[in-house]
Amino acid sequence: MEKVNIFDQVSSNKRKSILLGVFVFLILFVLVYVISVLFVPEISTFIVIFAVVLILVHTYVSYRYGDQIVLKATKARPVEDERKYSHLVNTVEGLSIAAGIPKPKIYVMESDEINAYATGRNPKHSSICVTTGALEKLDRDELEGVIGHEMSHIGNYDIRFAMLVAVLVGLVAIISNITLRSWMWSGRSNRNEKNGGGYLILIGILLAVISPIIVRLVQLAISRKREYLADATGAKLTRYPDGLADALEKIEKYNEGKMKVSEAVSHLFISDPNKSGLDELFATHPPIEKRIEILRAM
Repeated sequence: MEKVNIFDQVSSNKRKSILLGVFVFLILFVLVYVISVLFVPEISTFIVIFAVVLILVHTYVSYRYGDQIVLKATKARPVEDERKYSHLVNTVEGLSIAAGIPKPKIYVMESDEINAYATGRNPKHSSICVTTGALEKLDRDELEGVIGHEMSHIGNYDIRFAMLVAVLVGLVAIISNITLRSWMWSGRSNRNEKNGGGYLILIGILLAVISPIIVRLVQLAISRKREYLADATGAKLTRYPDGLADALEKIEKYNEGKMKVSEAVSHLFISDPNKSGLDELFATHPPIEKRIEILRAM
């Protein structure tokens, strides 16, 4: 695996977070413009201005509070009784010191499957969530490998980019769905030359269908690269690559991919929480076998 300078990766993730926001903003702007011109041309300018303000507010809220949205979406609960989860707490504290970052908030979510994720806008405002299945089935070295992987996501700002993807991808899907439903509901009378013409209607439909797919593909491409990098840097952090490799082998053995987690946040997890027949085409994670092979060779 090629070596990556961690400082270059941090800078890259910060740039990509900004570019993602701009990219999604442009898609949403075009979709709103098409809706307004097609169906309410008389007040289209007002609607576009109003929508731009709402999109900017939504993007800001996503940046500030997106981690809380993700945690609630996965029904994660904070660890309040540290004595009950003393091993988890001690592992997170130890690895955060080793990584040179503030201790993340610790959460647990109910699931028999072995999984974990990190979220937040930066290392000072970050959280790590681990499933109850991981706590029950992983030994000390394996859990440390998983936490090291998630700590790497925090340290190199993967969490900011991934959190924005989780929230903004969902927004694009919602607006695209509104566009298609508005077109279907409007009837033939609104699909004429007075409301923008056939070309504008065609552009609107294509955008509504293609936009979520484009954003999703961006999500998938970035997620796969992130996982390989976090595996490598996490293994260096723990100084024991076999710990994470053993954990991934257990994930492959025990997990059934039935966590019923929203696809908008599935890329956050160390292993895909939802398995389907489309994973070969739209997988958010690289093959576990390949990840294990790389770790064993370190």
